[in-house]
Amino acid sequence: MRFDRTFRVVFRTLARAFRVVQCGVFCAALAMFLFASAMVRAQSGSAPAAPESAATALANGVEVRSGALHEQVTALRDDVLRIRAWRGDTPPEDASWAVPAAVRHSSVPVIAGSAHDHFGFRTRALAVAIDAQTLEITIRDPAGEILQQDALPLRFEGDAFRISKAMPLDEHYFGLGDKTGPLDRRNESFTLWNTDAYRFQESTDPIYKSIPYFMTYRAGLAMGVLLDNTWRSNFDFGKESPGVYSFGAVAGPVDYYVFYGPAPKQVVETYAWLTGTPPLPPLWALGFQQSRYSYTTQARVLEIADRLRADRIPADAIYLDIDYQFKNRPFTVDRAAFPDLPGMIAQLKAKHFHVVMITDLHIADCPGPDYAPYDSGMAGDHFVKNPDGSVYTGVVWPGRSVFPDFTRQQTRAWWGTLYREFHHDGADGFWNDMNEPSIFNSPTFTMPLNVVHRIDEPGFAPRTASHAEIHNVYGMENSRATFDGLRALDPGTRPFVLTRATYAGGQRYAVTWTGDNSSSWNHLRMTTPMLENLGLSGFAFSGADVSGFAGTPTPELLTKWIEIGAFQPIDRDHSEKGAGNKEPWVGGAAQEAIRRHFIETRYELMPYLYTLAEEASRTGLPLVRPLFLEFPDATADRHPMDLDTPAAGEFLLGPDLLIAPPPFPEEIDAYQAELPSSGWYDFWTGEKICAHALPQPATVTVDPDPPKDVKQPLAVPLTPQLDRLPVFVRAGAILPMAPLVQSTDETPQGPLTLRIYAGDHCAGSLYLDDGKSYAYQQGAYLRMNFSCQVNQKGLELNISAHQGSYPAWWKEIRAEVYGWTPVEGELLVNAKKVAAGISQRPKGAVVFRIADDGKGAKVEIR
Repeated sequence: MRFDRTFRVVFRTLARAFRVVQCGVFCAALAMFLFASAMVRAQSGSAPAAPESAATALANGVEVRSGALHEQVTALRDDVLRIRAWRGDTPPEDASWAVPAAVRHSSVPVIAGSAHDHFGFRTRALAVAIDAQTLEITIRDPAGEILQQDALPLRFEGDAFRISKAMPLDEHYFGLGDKTGPLDRRNESFTLWNTDAYRFQESTDPIYKSIPYFMTYRAGLAMGVLLDNTWRSNFDFGKESPGVYSFGAVAGPVDYYVFYGPAPKQVVETYAWLTGTPPLPPLWALGFQQSRYSYTTQARVLEIADRLRADRIPADAIYLDIDYQFKNRPFTVDRAAFPDLPGMIAQLKAKHFHVVMITDLHIADCPGPDYAPYDSGMAGDHFVKNPDGSVYTGVVWPGRSVFPDFTRQQTRAWWGTLYREFHHDGADGFWNDMNEPSIFNSPTFTMPLNVVHRIDEPGFAPRTASHAEIHNVYGMENSRATFDGLRALDPGTRPFVLTRATYAGGQRYAVTWTGDNSSSWNHLRMTTPMLENLGLSGFAFSGADVSGFAGTPTPELLTKWIEIGAFQPIDRDHSEKGAGNKEPWVGGAAQEAIRRHFIETRYELMPYLYTLAEEASRTGLPLVRPLFLEFPDATADRHPMDLDTPAAGEFLLGPDLLIAPPPFPEEIDAYQAELPSSGWYDFWTGEKICAHALPQPATVTVDPDPPKDVKQPLAVPLTPQLDRLPVFVRAGAILPMAPLVQSTDETPQGPLTLRIYAGDHCAGSLYLDDGKSYAYQQGAYLRMNFSCQVNQKGLELNISAHQGSYPAWWKEIRAEVYGWTPVEGELLVNAKKVAAGISQRPKGAVVFRIADDGKGAKVEIR
């Protein structure tokens, strides 16, 4: 019996090695030698007997025991599995900072499917088999195709564990938040340990965030994996062992989720179901934001605001970095530099600016009547402790500091009250920085691992925990405390919280940015994959410091960064102390004019941006998207075309806009952009793109039976120009656009513009509300859908009735139709001819206006 088990295990391992590595003659001979050696050991009795295993069928899965090891696989949904494992009779606490209890305890019934050599079950979407000897897990689709398979048994080394999966040659990996390096994580290894990484580079790891989630993508099919473990963890995608990807942590529970698409967008939406969707931000948060470390006086802040308005550069927010504080102490004001903070904020509000104030999480260790945050925190016992029970202190910007114990609900509630005065003064947003946490006088630049946190949180058993366990969630719980505190102070207004450090699920509380980047062309190039992977990892609202935080950019670099930043979710121009000025006017009038044009374009696109934001709040789909998210079947072999060098710098803004800067933005050589399907338009001119089909490499194995909707990618030759950024619009898109404003506080004056790009599946939508409150949850919103089709009579545009009770700011719709020309020149609305008719712009657009009474309309152009 022991020989038979050993034979099966060795044979299966070798077969997997042959499939993955594809050995040559020498490798095959070596494998046969190892196989023979294993057989000899088995026959001689030297191989230990595998422990007997037994299974218990569950209504929603199965639990298997082999010796002291328990392995439990349950189905939360037909397409979502939760996998837990533990040693001994008692499972670890079923609690999570990332996945809410209601989601963790979701359940669907399964059909048992065990046999003599495995235990398992199936749902309507997945089949699970657990090897009876090794407890290795194989997941298949209903047709029997392997979707995911353990490469090795679960391995423990003390408290640490490692989970290993077979890595097919054509599988790619995305996610883990804004890790540096290429978009694809394949052949890379990453550590998750929140770290202050000033001036990080392309190979720097770890950095600010720990999001232990990734997407696998193979031949157009996607799965998601979330390891819900807050300890220091590592993810290796074939760097150590070709043919195997693995992940694990130094301690904590073996608790992970596997979920099937098969489309990548479905995986993103399921991850949002597991960890939460981001809240709908205030509208102003999508506007242009100006920041610096620091605008050091009240006069300088007002000067910046006045210059933005005088130069007619649209903007919505100005940031106050730490120098507004007295001696860098959070929740204080330097009255010498800012003698009238409420008055300054009032002046800025009158100019339609929103003020965002930094509030680092460290509290200065300054007892006394002049610093209430310390005294009230000590009185409430709100700070983390040393193992001996004393309050832990570390040195940060104010000097010696103490740190709130955010794993206590009481401490988070206390933290929220600290914002009362700033909120009363009129501040609209808050910025949680340094919350990895960053500590200056520590050899690890963070808290010692033995610092003690107290968990007092619904869903958790009350207990203490070491910083080694809490470190990666500390920044997220800081942003949670800020978000909840602002909700408590002003329940009717949407908070804006910006955080640097976070964990899976942190998108429920804050937007984020990529941290302290540098003013270099390489960092501009790095921004796109970082934001794309953040978007795939739950953070639909993210950005990078436009211009680069550290160092001074050349005028050309600043211009290009502002151009690209105009199409990213959070558009904040920021700079470090000591660097040169980076405001849009720096470098002269010619540079300023280019930058102004792109910022203005962002504001004209605000209806489209805000519609995407509302979609993200419901579905988790990001605003900035890699091409494969919308076009998983763009290539003949269905690999992600984002991995092709010409497309490496490209990204989508929603489903309809494709931004195509050069893959290496500092180069002046001509380059070739790749478009994922036929039928694209130039956003700037409205002209249809004439592109040639992209030839497939001879090494590509083309699917003999490709999906019907696979369209060969197109190549577009381009030449870099300082004042140009190639932006393309998908054929079939209907883009809602607004008249230009200088701030989202302003009501646009004029008609709503619909840019209609003729093509298949022609559709678009618009969402609108007051941009600041939660009244939309009671129906105070406006939603419209648009569709168009070309038929024998001409072009038909359908405009839906207004849904919701929020009033439109327009009374008229102005339509621009690209890529189609009428024959008769007639315009009919609801079957009635309109005398005003249509006109044609010089660039070929068909233009007409119709009244919009909110009841919807059927428009025909002949």
